[in-house]
Amino acid sequence: MSYTLIIDNHASKQLLSIERKFSNKIIEAINKLKQTPRPHKCKKLQVEEGYRIRVGDYRILYTIDDNQKVVTVYRITKREDAYKSN
Repeated sequence: MSYTLIIDNHASKQLLSIERKFSNKIIEAINKLKQTPRPHKCKKLQVEEGYRIRVGDYRILYTIDDNQKVVTVYRITKREDAYKSN
């Protein structure tokens, strides 16, 4: 069953600031979350709610609402900045 994908404003702005050669791979990975919200190499976050997947040096942080069938991407950033609180 397919999930609805939401990319919040903060994550959209982060995606726009990433070089195109990386952003295309990130967009591809995000789109795959519609069919498989918990891919093989996803990690459940320890400090905050959600999951993360890795695309090169970038991390995509997102939450899953299984009842509503919604995946919400809330942060797309390089690894060293991914887990800093905003």
